[in-house]
Amino acid sequence: MFDIPILRFGQTYESMEKQPVVHFDTGEPVAQLHQATGAMVKLDLKKSQKARDALRAVPIAKLIDICKAAARMYLEETLPCGNGSLSPAEFCRLQSATTGLPENMCAANMRKNAFVLGHMDEVLDALTRGLPYEILEKGYGKESRGVMVSYQATTPVFGMVLPNNSPGVHTLWLPAIPMQIGLCIKPGSQEFWTPYRITEAFFKAGLPREAISVYPGGHDVGGAVMTDCQRAMIFGGQTTVDQHAGNPKISVHGPGFSKVILGDDVVDRWEDYLDLMVDSVFANSGRSCINASGIWASRHTREIADAISQRLGPVVPLPPNDPKSSLAAFTTPGAAEAMNAQIDEGCQADGVTEMTAKYRNGPRLEKRERCDYLRPTVVHCTGPDVPLANTEYMFPFVSVVECPQNKMIAQIKQTLVGTALTDDAKFKQQLLDATNIDRLNIGPVKTVQLNWLQPHEGNIVDFLFRNRAFQDTPPAAH
Repeated sequence: MFDIPILRFGQTYESMEKQPVVHFDTGEPVAQLHQATGAMVKLDLKKSQKARDALRAVPIAKLIDICKAAARMYLEETLPCGNGSLSPAEFCRLQSATTGLPENMCAANMRKNAFVLGHMDEVLDALTRGLPYEILEKGYGKESRGVMVSYQATTPVFGMVLPNNSPGVHTLWLPAIPMQIGLCIKPGSQEFWTPYRITEAFFKAGLPREAISVYPGGHDVGGAVMTDCQRAMIFGGQTTVDQHAGNPKISVHGPGFSKVILGDDVVDRWEDYLDLMVDSVFANSGRSCINASGIWASRHTREIADAISQRLGPVVPLPPNDPKSSLAAFTTPGAAEAMNAQIDEGCQADGVTEMTAKYRNGPRLEKRERCDYLRPTVVHCTGPDVPLANTEYMFPFVSVVECPQNKMIAQIKQTLVGTALTDDAKFKQQLLDATNIDRLNIGPVKTVQLNWLQPHEGNIVDFLFRNRAFQDTPPAAH
């Protein structure tokens, strides 16, 4: 069993309090996490400048080389993990064992993280719009047009309260390291594997150990990260989003409510886009905020819902080590049951029809002794105002909503990723002008198909640095 310590500025620290972590299905002990406290985090953050100082001693170009070396090690090598070590295959097996995510999806998320690390020079160039590295290193300098600019770091460390749902979210914080900003990480209680493995890959590649702190623990640890880091990232539901709305110190990542929109000019050819719609809903077991939870069209919506149901309805849970396994387990007691009850209640309303039931062999909810599964669900909604029309769940769930094109943009509400299938120039411009769509794809691009050279939700550079006025007088002549 792995014994996973706290990392305080890269130094291991053993706690008297340890949290056991067990296999989601068998209950077998897998690891024990040493537990930090909020007071410990607050104390350490008083010395957070040491993390930034250690990174500023290394040129950004060298940090990028470290990222690239770490990418290969993370993906291919056996690396330390607490009191033991893990090969890539063992890592995927244990990550699956605690999160309920199938092993093939763990491996796919490893490749995503490694890709971002391995292409960090391109990622950084895109996020900074080609800003010369020396401007971030010195805090000022001349950009390509010869204009003097200044970028000031807003924090010595980037705090984060990380989730358990999908290891792919870790791509969001990786660019902080080459920008010479330290990390203060509160990992998920089940998905702590990725932060620790990436950290060990960084260290082996030559990153100063002082740059990263990892604090497993309870809610008080997350609270300390949120209050005492000058910039922090948190993941959660709509309640979390509402709680931190308007706080410039906190970047909140909540439900995506991502959607596929079919314009009137292409909707009669909806069959051409069936694969795109199914993959957008189903990839990564529907666990990501970039999975489509809504498909909107002005007509053919019932046929679309039925066609997707034929694809997804027969899907069943398989063992997590099965290469064909495509559904993740719910490991939190009662979570799947509560979602199932909400969906059943919503389907009783006028204008809502579940379309997958006739293609399923058995109930939506599959209860087991230590975990539960929810099988894919497609509902048809006759309008945007009926229950379940704009809903998101952490499994393959999608509402196919009938709505006139001229009302869609206002009715879809906040949307993280919007894939718009249309060649209508006027509708394209309206979509480009829509402030409620964060990432916009025009054309046949799956909602789950990310361009890593573009920001996800906001730009991390704008979050961790501020562009300020600066004038430098030339030295006096002697």
